[in-house]
Amino acid sequence: MTAEVLARSPLQDRSDDLAAVAGELVPFLAQVDLRVDPAHAELAPYPLPLEANTAWHDRDRSVLWLGPDEWLVLSSGGSAQAVVHELTTAFGGTHHSVVDVSANRVALALTGDDRVDLLSHVCPIDLDPRAWGPGRCAQTMLGRAQVILFERNGSTPILVRPSFADYVVDLLREVRRVTGDVGA
Repeated sequence: MTAEVLARSPLQDRSDDLAAVAGELVPFLAQVDLRVDPAHAELAPYPLPLEANTAWHDRDRSVLWLGPDEWLVLSSGGSAQAVVHELTTAFGGTHHSVVDVSANRVALALTGDDRVDLLSHVCPIDLDPRAWGPGRCAQTMLGRAQVILFERNGSTPILVRPSFADYVVDLLREVRRVTGDVGA
C-alpha cells in the first residue's frame, strides 16, 4: 500500500477573494535561499543583485536581495531541485549554502493598476513610485504579517508564510472594501 501526498496551497480555495483585489495565486513557486560571499557573485548562473532591496528578473527567474550575503532565487519555470543543482554547481568551489525553502512561503501576485495604493494602506514602507518600482524588493509587514514584496512590470508578487496567507487575503479584501474600490 502506498500513500499519495497531494500538495495543496492554503489559498487554493480563495481564487474569488484574490480576484476581488486583482490578485492571483502563484502555485508552487520554486524558492531557493542562497548564502554566499558577494565577492563570488560573478559565479552565479544569473545576476545576483548587490544593492540593498533590489531584484533581478527574467521570464522564469527572479533573484531578490535579502541581505549582504543572502538572496532568494525564485523559479516559475523549473523545480527547486534544478535551481539547487545549478547553484550548488556554480558555487562548488566556495563556502556557500543553498537551501530549498519552497514550502516556507505562499506566493500570490497583485496585478491591478491600483495595487501599490492598495498595499500602501497596510504596508509601512514607502511605495511611492519615486522609491518603489520594477526591480525593487523588501522584507516588510502587511498589517501584522511578515512578507516579502517585489515589483515586476505589471505585478507585485507577495511571499507570505502559509499560516498568514488567509490573513493577508482577508486584510487586502478589507482594505478594498473600506476604500470603496477606488481605482479598481
